Amino acid sequence: MNIARAIDAYLDHLTVERGLSRNTLASYRRDLSSYAKFLDGSGVSDLSGVRAADVTAHLAALRDEGLASASAARAISAVRGFHRFAAREGLVAADVAAEVKPPSPPKRLPKALDVDQVERLLAVADDTPLGLRDKALLEFLYGTGARISEAVGAAIDDLDLAGEPAAILHGKGGRTRLVPVGGYAKAAIDNYLVRGRPALAARGKGTPAVFLNARGGRLSRQSAWTILHRAAEAAGIPAVSPHTLRHSYATHLLDGGADVRVVQELLGHASVTTTQVYTLVTVDRLREVYATAHPRAR
Repeated sequence: MNIARAIDAYLDHLTVERGLSRNTLASYRRDLSSYAKFLDGSGVSDLSGVRAADVTAHLAALRDEGLASASAARAISAVRGFHRFAAREGLVAADVAAEVKPPSPPKRLPKALDVDQVERLLAVADDTPLGLRDKALLEFLYGTGARISEAVGAAIDDLDLAGEPAAILHGKGGRTRLVPVGGYAKAAIDNYLVRGRPALAARGKGTPAVFLNARGGRLSRQSAWTILHRAAEAAGIPAVSPHTLRHSYATHLLDGGADVRVVQELLGHASVTTTQVYTLVTVDRLREVYATAHPRAR
């Protein structure tokens, strides 16, 4: 069957059977027209003459043209859907694109705040019981690298603020780890435990949780995220996530010369491979410093 006619049949199927939007159909038509043009340039005009190698070569051509991974993945998904349809409808004997995988998207680097942004974020809370709690929570997240779930799950007995301050964090899979608590976080938590938490606890029924809500119960993950988001807005910092302070903690440790395996332990990662994504961030930072500081970098 002629490739152009087969593509038209597939697009009709998408329109009638799948009810795709006009914009989505336009994207499919563009991607498949590009594919048909590539096949024609390779001397393939009939659907029965297409081989898996042709689909792979088309993917390689897309990448050679500088197409981003996400765009190439979308284009190949359209091609794979087309060949799957052709095989299912009996237009060809087999689905030649079944084994051709779309390119994996690039690993997204964690977004870390710079130190100035962290300081602005940590300075926005007021002196009310809730403000003292917010300050202690944010300092705890940045000072220990805790996940938000670990912070709201912390109990009073998990804190040891005397001598060398430390906290027990209850992580994924029931694993626990002991992490140091920095001086700023210790001061904020002490202040909250003395001047803020008793007022909040008096409104509740009693809970060992460190961080309490306005009714005296354990603070929820969603509420902790809201506190972070509100503080970021007040500090003029866009696009924070629940892991923003954890990412910043790890990145700043590595920037300061910490060994990646030490950071792995502090973050509670089961594998150092998980932690090594942060080293990509610091390499970018090293390149920036080199480019601006070395006399023969340019």
